[in-house]
Amino acid sequence: MSTTPEPHEASELSPATVVVSAGRPARVQGGHINPSVPMNSTYVSQGVVTSGELSYARGDNDAWHPFEEALATLECGGGEPGEALVFSSGMAAIAAVFALVPDGGTIVLPRHAYQAGMVLAGQIRDRHGVTLRHVDIADTDAVVAALDGADLLLAESPTNPMLEVADLPAVLGAARARGVRSVVDNTFATPLGQRPLEHGADIVLHSVTKYLAGHSDVVLGALVTRDAELSATLREHRTLHGAIAGPFEVWLALRGLRTLALRFERAQANAAELARRLADHPDVAEVRHPSLPGDPGHERATAQMNGFGAIIGVRPAERSGVGRRRAGGRRRGRRAAVAPRDVAGRCGVHAGAPPPLGHRSRDGAGGPAAPVGRHRGRRGPLAGPGPGPPRLTPWLWARPLRPRVRYRRNRRAHNQGGSVEGAQEGLGHRAVG
Repeated sequence: MSTTPEPHEASELSPATVVVSAGRPARVQGGHINPSVPMNSTYVSQGVVTSGELSYARGDNDAWHPFEEALATLECGGGEPGEALVFSSGMAAIAAVFALVPDGGTIVLPRHAYQAGMVLAGQIRDRHGVTLRHVDIADTDAVVAALDGADLLLAESPTNPMLEVADLPAVLGAARARGVRSVVDNTFATPLGQRPLEHGADIVLHSVTKYLAGHSDVVLGALVTRDAELSATLREHRTLHGAIAGPFEVWLALRGLRTLALRFERAQANAAELARRLADHPDVAEVRHPSLPGDPGHERATAQMNGFGAIIGVRPAERSGVGRRRAGGRRRGRRAAVAPRDVAGRCGVHAGAPPPLGHRSRDGAGGPAAPVGRHRGRRGPLAGPGPGPPRLTPWLWARPLRPRVRYRRNRRAHNQGGSVEGAQEGLGHRAVG
């Protein structure tokens, strides 16, 4: 049974429908509704292999096609079709993008961006003489000025972890006008939140590990483009560098993608509620989330995004216990990026911030609603309702209760057939709690 996905007309369906319908086998009587997991390293080949035929799984693999077709449909929407390429990790996808820059070239990239990508950019600078121009991606004039003579623009919006929002139509339009190839990391927004290709991006980058797969059980990356020549170049890089994904990992990513719309909708709602509460908390100095009316990126996100994403930036106040203590090995006062737990169970906590904790929200009538997350039925440090603001407690302060020494000794004596009195001898004046 062939696993080749059926051609998909995205313009006829909403993105929430595309995530559950794209990348499925052709609809034939008695056929499969889900793609299988073909485990092949080589394929039957008679004579010279022509373009589009499978021969060796490193060059092309029918295990990738359903996921790639679904992601390309999501990112391209109802416009010109494109092609998605799945990679072994998000960093493998970033490496393929950086490989487009010639020796001695110039890359414009955000001052605040994914840390591993910045480390790789620094290594390319040292080894290949590439110039790096770091800019505040939210400063449109600074980005446009840095594009002169550049070879590549790498943008994140919202950025990781500062949640700065770029004016994508403006900066991508300026890059195209100057002949600068543009790449947008869309990991935080997902194709449900924004479609950078529609704003003029040449390539869209994803860490599939995060929202797309959504279950913390795979490590994958992906690139999407509408440029056939560029796609062929990226495909060749993937083949020659062996940056390929395993069949089962891609199958898991496609299964996770099916629930993306539900997961992302709930995660965004949770993030907006947490941001609103934390903004009024006395132990919090600053909260960054585009949903907040006072956030610097609120107007741009409202204009160019469908939603505000599910990552929150938090900077504890210096006077609070959170700000005074070192959290996760970071200096006090450092902003942390927090991703509320979504319905798939995936969450992300960075820079030593408190992890997503059980909390209660209010419905439209003001009554308490069911708690969110895996702490259902249990009040957490952000729980409500209650008098006054909720108490913000770092995760590092929480520790399990010690079992009582007396109980342990009594139990040991019982198991060994001795007496409780004998087991209690020698305790003396030591604490037993």
